[in-house]
Formats: sequence, structure tokens, C-alpha cells
Amino acid sequence: MTSLSSETKLSRNSFRNQSFGKVIDWHPSSDGLQGRSAFAYFKLSVYSEGIIRVQASRFSSFESNPYSVIVEPKNTPFEIEDFGKQVELTTSLLRVRLHLDAFSLSFFDSQGKLLNQDDSLGICWLGTEVSSYKKIQKNEKFLGLGEKTGDLNRAGKAYTHWNKDYFGYGVNDDPLYMSIPFYLGVHDKGCYGIFFDNTHKTLVNFGASTNRFVYFSAEDGDMDYYFFHQPTLEKIISDYTWLTGRMQMPPKWSLGFQQCRYSYYPESEVHAVANTFRDKHIPADVIYLDIHHMEAYKVFTFDGEKFPNPKAMISRLKEKGFKVVVILDPGIKVEKGYLPYEEGVAQHLFVTYPDGELYQAQVWPGWCAFPDFTKEKARDWWAEKMKFYTEAGVDGFWTDMNEPASWGQCTPNLLEFDFDHEGASHRKARNIYGLQVAKSTQEGAYMGLDNKRPFVLTRSGFAGIQRYAAAWTGDNTSSEEHMLAGVRLVTSLGLSGVSFSGVDVGGFAGEASKGLFAPWMSIGAFSPLCRAHSMINTKDAEPWAFGEEVEEISRNYLKLRYSLLPTLYSNIYSSTHTGLPIAASLALPYSQDDTIYQQAFQNEYLFCQVFLVAPVESFKEITKVYLPEGEWYYLYSDQIFSGKQVIYQDCPLNYLPVYVKAGGIFTQQSVVMHTDSSHDGLLRVHLYRGKQDAEFLHFEDAGDGLDYLQGAFFSRKFQYQAKIGSLKIGTSEGNLPSQYSKLRIYLHGFDLNQVQVDGKLHPVAYEDYTFLDKLSEFDPLPERQHAFHQISALPFIELPHLSAETMITGLK
Repeated sequence: MTSLSSETKLSRNSFRNQSFGKVIDWHPSSDGLQGRSAFAYFKLSVYSEGIIRVQASRFSSFESNPYSVIVEPKNTPFEIEDFGKQVELTTSLLRVRLHLDAFSLSFFDSQGKLLNQDDSLGICWLGTEVSSYKKIQKNEKFLGLGEKTGDLNRAGKAYTHWNKDYFGYGVNDDPLYMSIPFYLGVHDKGCYGIFFDNTHKTLVNFGASTNRFVYFSAEDGDMDYYFFHQPTLEKIISDYTWLTGRMQMPPKWSLGFQQCRYSYYPESEVHAVANTFRDKHIPADVIYLDIHHMEAYKVFTFDGEKFPNPKAMISRLKEKGFKVVVILDPGIKVEKGYLPYEEGVAQHLFVTYPDGELYQAQVWPGWCAFPDFTKEKARDWWAEKMKFYTEAGVDGFWTDMNEPASWGQCTPNLLEFDFDHEGASHRKARNIYGLQVAKSTQEGAYMGLDNKRPFVLTRSGFAGIQRYAAAWTGDNTSSEEHMLAGVRLVTSLGLSGVSFSGVDVGGFAGEASKGLFAPWMSIGAFSPLCRAHSMINTKDAEPWAFGEEVEEISRNYLKLRYSLLPTLYSNIYSSTHTGLPIAASLALPYSQDDTIYQQAFQNEYLFCQVFLVAPVESFKEITKVYLPEGEWYYLYSDQIFSGKQVIYQDCPLNYLPVYVKAGGIFTQQSVVMHTDSSHDGLLRVHLYRGKQDAEFLHFEDAGDGLDYLQGAFFSRKFQYQAKIGSLKIGTSEGNLPSQYSKLRIYLHGFDLNQVQVDGKLHPVAYEDYTFLDKLSEFDPLPERQHAFHQISALPFIELPHLSAETMITGLK
């Protein structure tokens, strides 16, 4: 009998587990070490002091994802020691121990504490499926994975990464629209991160149906993951976003309130919505045009009947301070005479079957072809086509249905993609399709917007999506559960490098009640992206559509958000440098505090580093709030609480529980109706007395354009030193003067009559201060009167806003 070839053996054994096996050869390389067993190959690469890349393949050359990681390894010092049956690779932060008898890895910090360890199974294959098995450490918790529903701590659950169009998803359903296979591990000995860089359908199992290990696996491709360690989770996220990129500075208008509906049409309805915002003095910056703006749902068209002169309409909206964002779906209608379709066919830009026949599937316009966004020529073509919108005055772009979605939701896996000349099937290309749509859309916006900053909003994506777009969490529903689940989706995205994200406020599917819309709007005001959205054939869902009380509550919180724009904008700027989230789970700074993982408190988060927000269901009048270590001020009254305790907080509909960290600093301006309108020139700085030092980086620029990259900005640090009782306002940086001519510094928790400013006595004034206006008493019955909070006699000092350093002392 003739012996079977190795290929046949592999096929026959595809139903059996095949381990990596004993390392029979290894040697150092320029950035780490590499070697092989009788069955497979491996490579360890040092990317930085705290990042090690692990690759394993059955083939001598390694596969990689060309789209997520954007940096090459740093020139990092490392050492390799041979201990016979073990090899150790050491940097200043990490020690990786390679066991040679049966390939497995153990990761230690610089003090020798075990962070992460392979199970004895190590890396294995089942046919084309590849997996890495890890031991569970004592008291280990798992965070992140991007857009994933469920609890903050993901232990005991399993999650699939396969981008899916999921209308009206449940609060525990998986997968959703976006895949980011990056997670954080936290236990008693430290913390780490793992990014599984494989674009096939992947699974991450944190102990579902097994108590032996956690593991991550891919249907095909190589085992390719990056291991991260730093002393804090914040630094790990910064390292991850160094690797995969950080968001670019968005236009300031995108931080304003955004109003969307499926759909506003005809043109008269768009103007009516815009006029009502202005007439009712409700701040807003953006109106969206959903698919009904198109002719027969065809992208790069306007419906000539509903929108006879879109350029004039957009111009009128801009006169009122509104920007316009249009939806872009990738499906191109198969129709003779429709230029995008004709061009795509002629230039071979569309996805095809292996025999070259055009792939077609049904979406909104009917049968459609789909541009292959993994092909540079197709991306360039799409970017060029966007001039249709930019020449009409469109400001932003909303990329939807980009999983890619189609009716039936069963895209054939044999479809062929260019994958930037590497070639790939749908199995490998699906998860990065939305990422490439966003990239191409951003490039088109750069081309057409004449030195303005692009704003792209995406539904789908993969690791690195933060470089190209903000994200929203898709077609949620109008329910209390979805309101709170949306908070966890946003904070999970923040833990995964996507710091600019939000949900459909009020819920997309279904109809929000009056009681639900009000708290959802208040949470939205403390969200990185603040957008309301509602579905066709449902009741109107603008802030005024729910009655006078909800309208006033919505107005109050939007006015508060707009007054906090200096804080939000400065934090966005910082995030472009650090990658840290704007809305951060309490697990980020307090990862070793077990209480924050409890279901009762897992929805709490920090907004702009200083505000602790405790979302609460609309039907509750009193709620429990957990305050972590430190001291905390109730925002609306300055009542101070000690941390590490649970408190009971009144939570009437008009007061979302929000607290300020002692020692915290944030800034406000006067309320404006949109981001381009003028404020009063007074920058209000709020300092809260505490025991810990703090600092705040204030940043200003033109709010749009790219000149800030060449120094056209104004920034300065505010540094509070608690022990000596001082506030140092640093020398300004940048080439622009400040937009604010005066500073008014509010001193929360201080009892004083005077301070010293640069060594000279300066009197303190007092003011009754409110963060939210009193609601109208629509019903005269006393028991129905609304709660109202005011801070009485809040001390403050006022100074000219100069560029030179200023030192304020005597803050005891």
C-alpha cells in the first residue's frame, strides 16, 4: 500500500486535535525569536517594552491582516536566555517563557508575577480551525471585545466575531455589527491585554461550557495575537491604540446634538424640523438624510421630487447653523444607465464569484452589486464619487449596511475579494469590509471638503476602525433594558479603542414612552456621540414630541452638554493622543474594586474623566449608586460623599445622578444653540476641593480644518496641588489666541474669602449656581412640583485670560 501524502494525512485527521508539538528548532531574530516543531512554525516579535506578537502557522510563511496594525516594531532592547527546556525573552516590562517540550507560553511582569499562561494544550488545530488555550487565573475578570452585549465582566460567556446586520437585537444577543477581538484580563497579580488579529470568523470563550480554560479560535488563517502589559489598563489601551491607530480630531459640530429619522422627507419636513429646534431654543447641530433622500434608494442620487434643489436646501440649513449628514449604503443597484453601476462593471470594481460572474444580492434598491473595498482602485473610485455630495454642501457621511448586509443574510463564502492583491474569500474579508468602507469614505470626504475635517459614522468595522469613523451601535429598541445595555456597549467600545461612539437615543425600533425618552436624553448628553434616531412608521421622536415636561428636560440636558463643550472638546483632543475613552467604564481606573462589576453598578461610568454618571431606569425614584475610592460631589448641589460606599440617591426624571470627583477640574462656556454660534467670551473653570492632585488640559482651535496640526491652536494645563492648596494655570501653547477673554474659577468645597494670584491678594466673590434650569410647574398641585437643586453662595474669582503662567494659592 502506498503511503498517504502529508496533505492527505492532514485532511483525514481534520476531525482530531493537532497540537503544535515539541519545539525541535529555534533561533533568535532581529526582533525576537522564531522556530518550529515537526508540524508547525512560530515567531515571537517584540513590538515594544509591553507588546509581544505571537504567530503560529502550519506553513513556513506567516499570514497577516494588512488593515489593522499600522506600526512596525520599535527598536526595543530585549534579552534571550536558554535554560534547556525553556527559553525566556525579556524586556523591561515583560518576561515571556517558552516551554520547548510542548510549545506553550507564560507571560510575567518585570517583578515575576504571572499574568497569563497557556493551558498545556497551547496552540492547536482542528482542520483549518486554530485555537489558543489559556489557563484562568484566580479571580480573573475579562473586559472589552468592542461592540458586545452582556455584562461588564465577560467571564463565563463566549462571543463570536462575525459582522452581522441585526435589526432589533436583544440585550444579550451576539454577534452584532462590529468585530474588535481585543480584550483585557484583570486579576489579583495584574492586568494584560490580548488582540487576536485574525479577520476570519473568530470565537473568544471566557469559560462558557468549560471550567478548564479560556480560549480564542479562528475558522481559518494563522494564530496571530498581540500580548500587552502595562501597570494600568489605561496604558494598555494606549498601547493598543498606538498599534491600531487613534481617532483623528473630529469637527466640533459633530459633538453637538444630532437629529436623525428614517426618514425626513420631503424638503419641507427637513426645514420644519430645523426651524422647530431654533424656535424652541433647543441646541442642535446636525440633521440626517436617510435613504429616502435618494432616487429609488440609489446611492449618489437625490430624489428630484422630494428634494428638487438639495444644494439650496443645504445652504438654507447652514444659515441656521445646521450641518447635513447623508447615509451611504455600499449596494449599487444593478440598472442599465445608472452610472455608478456602469462604471463599476466596466472597471471591474465589484465583488465576484470565483468564475468571474458578478455577485448580486438584494438590498434597499433591489438587486445590487457590491464594490470590493479591499481593492484600492474601488476605494479610490468610491472616494471620487462622493464629490456628488460634497459639491452639494453635505458635511458628513453615515456608512450603513456595510457588514455587508443583504436580504437573507447569508452571503456565500466563496465570493472573491482582492484583499489588496493577496486575494481572499468572503470568510476572510467580511469582518474588514466595513473598515474599508469607512476608510474610503473618509478619504472621499478629505478630497471634497476643502481642508475640513471629515465626519464619518459607521455601523460596521474591525480593529482599527477608530482611525476612520465614529461608531454607533445599530438598530436598538425603545426599552429600559436597551437604554442601559447601550451604556455598556459604548463603554466596551471605549475599552477597545473606539472612544467616539454612541447609541440611537430613544431607541430606533419601537416607540419610546415619555418616561423613557427623558432619562435617555440625559444619558445621551453625557455620551461621546449624542444622536437621536427613530424608525419609519413610528411616532415622531424629536425632543418636543413627548410633551412639555420631556421637552424641557431634553432642553436642559442639551444646554448642559453645549455648556460643557470646552471640556468635551479638550477630552476628545486628548484621546487623539492617548486613545483613552471619553465614556470610561469604572473598571478602567478601579479595576481591582470588585463592587463595580456587580450588576447593580456595572452601568456606571466616567465621562470626560471627572463626571461619574449613574444611569437609572425611568421608573425609579430612588436608586443605589456605588461611589468608588475617593470623595465625590453631587453635581447639582455640591453635597459631598465619601467613596467606597453605596448611597441611596433620589433620581426624579429631571435629575440624572451625576457626581464630580474631588480634586476634579472641568470647564464650561455660556450656552449656545449650535457650535458655530458665539459664546460670551467667559471660560468657567470648576475646581473641586479634594485630597488628590489633578490636572486638566484645555484645548481650543478653529473647530474644523487641519491647521491645528501646524500649531494653529491654544492650549494650557490647569494643575491642582491639593497639599499646598494651589492651582497653577500653565503658559499657553500654540499660535492662536484664546477664544475666551476671561476666566471665572468656581471653587467648589472651599470656604475662603480671599486667595493669592501670583502673590497678590485677590478677593473672592459668591454666586448662586445651577447646572440645570428649574422646570416649569405645568401642574399646580404641590405634590407634582419638580425637584430643583441650586448651589448657594458658590465662591469664585475672575481673571483676565492671559497666555502667561498664573499661580493661585491659598486654596485651603
